[in-house]
Parts: sequence; C-alpha cells; structure tokens
Amino acid sequence: MATTTRDFYDVLGVPRNADAKQIQRTYRKLARQFHPDVNKDPAAEERFKEISEAYDVLSDPDARRRYDAFGPDFRRVPEGVDPDTWARAQRGPQPGTSRGAADGFEDIRFGGDVDIDDLLSGIFGRRGRRGWGTVRGADQETEIEVSVEEAYHGGRRKLSISGPEGPRTVEVTIPAGVTDGQRIRLAGQGGQGSGGAAAGDLYLVVRLAPHPQYRVEGRNIYVDAPLTPWEAALGTSVAVDTPGGEAKVKVPSGTSCGRRLRLRGRGLPNPRGEPGDLYAEAKILVPKRLSADERRLFEELATASTFDPRSRR
Repeated sequence: MATTTRDFYDVLGVPRNADAKQIQRTYRKLARQFHPDVNKDPAAEERFKEISEAYDVLSDPDARRRYDAFGPDFRRVPEGVDPDTWARAQRGPQPGTSRGAADGFEDIRFGGDVDIDDLLSGIFGRRGRRGWGTVRGADQETEIEVSVEEAYHGGRRKLSISGPEGPRTVEVTIPAGVTDGQRIRLAGQGGQGSGGAAAGDLYLVVRLAPHPQYRVEGRNIYVDAPLTPWEAALGTSVAVDTPGGEAKVKVPSGTSCGRRLRLRGRGLPNPRGEPGDLYAEAKILVPKRLSADERRLFEELATASTFDPRSRR
C-alpha cells in the first residue's frame, strides 16, 4: 500500500473540518475517477492508492484524531504523548542551545525554557536525567488475507505472527465491512516494551483475496448476471448470489451485455456510514447447440428484425 507524505486532507481535497459524509462523498467520486480498472493512465493506480490511504485514516475517528494531533508521525507516536511535547521534540535544538559532554543531553535547552528531560519523559514515559528507563514497545505491521465473505460478515480467527520475539499466535476479530488496505489495530500485540513499559500495537493490513464470483471495488461488489437473449430483450427478474444471500434483480427490457444493475446497500457494510452497493453485470449467453425449433425461431427473428448493433445511429 502506498504511504504518502502529502497531507491527507489535501489528497482528498477536503477542508480539515469536513464531516464524515463529505469525506465519504469525495472519496467515492475520486475512487471512480482514478480506479485502475477505469482509468488507464499509468499514474492512476498510485493516485488511487494515495486516495484510499487518506480515506482509511480520515474515515476512522480514532486514526483521524491522532493524525490531526501528530501529522505524518501519527502511527509511530506512543499512546498518551502530548502533541505539543512531541512537536517540540521533533523541531530539535534551537540556535543558542548548549550540549554538555557527559551524555549528550545534559542541560540542553529548547528556546531557552524547555528542558530535554521534560521532552523525553513526555515521549518515553520516564523521569530522571540518565538512562532510557521504560520505553514503550514498537508498533508492528503485517498483512492478513481476508475472503469477501469474511469482509462482509466479519469473523474471528487465529493468526501466526513472526517477529523479533519469535513466532506467536494472536486472535483477531475481523469487523464486518473491512476493505482492502484497511488496518486492524490489535492494542498491546506489537513489540515488547522495556523496563516494564507497555507493548506496542500490531496493525493488520487487510488484503481481500481474489474471489471466483465477486469483484470488490471499495465497498461496492460486482457479480455477473447471466441472461438469455430473450430475457435481455424482453426484460425479466433473476436471482443473483450475494455475500448476504440470494437477491432478486429486475432486468429492464432492452438490456445489453455489460449493463450494471444496482442493488442499493447490498455491498460491503460500513460501520461508520452508508454501505456499498452490489452491481449485477448483464452477461448475455446463447446456447452452444441449437435445437431445430430454436434455430427456426432465431432465423425468423433474423429475417423480421431491423436492429443493427453495428449501426452508429
């Protein structure tokens, strides 16, 4: 997944006070414009990944709060750190500061009134002028492959993780409605802390597994709807399979191959907003072998019809 250095609000083109509906609406518009299946520009795929990452963060209230507080560093900042303290630490020593020879941190002053020990204690949870003391464990990240059915219904499974501390097994709850590229946070399941400090967090990056029947774009699901020529011409109602069970879709008369018939709200659920839609794509099929009656009827149709699919009119 792409990791952008651009401001996420700039990536989506929304103001910092945008509400959840405005963010979702803007994301859907951009996703349709830059999805690689639609936009063949070589740069479209990277742009789409950039848009998706920005949406994943800004649509998650907790992630958005941390991003607003810490900017691009929000994933590596330990819990409980004061944003102002972190910002001052990132700026580094200002002109006019001094450095003692004892340990490299003695008596450093930031802007004449901020002590480096105060900054380090705020970031790493320690007091005292020498030694690291307790340090929170590092956050870790790995990928998890999820089926479309798991993404729709949610579920629970055990996952084997390899890390610096060796292999281990963790239990993860997959929330209903996860999308490709979304991160699932397992608090306290990351790297071990030192000096009795808390462990870091483990982030699981969701990757939707290819499915023989469904195609997923964002929260929208696409499925084929096979039709006979006469069903497409006359109109009908057919059953299609969805991750939530069988559904009926109305096929208007005059439906051509490739037409998308929408079932609103039957895509992936969205715990923070509107669910995606399901699109049944018309696929017109003909018999491989015609019976005598079928051939006679098709020949009569060919004689009687004035329809020309190759005409530009």
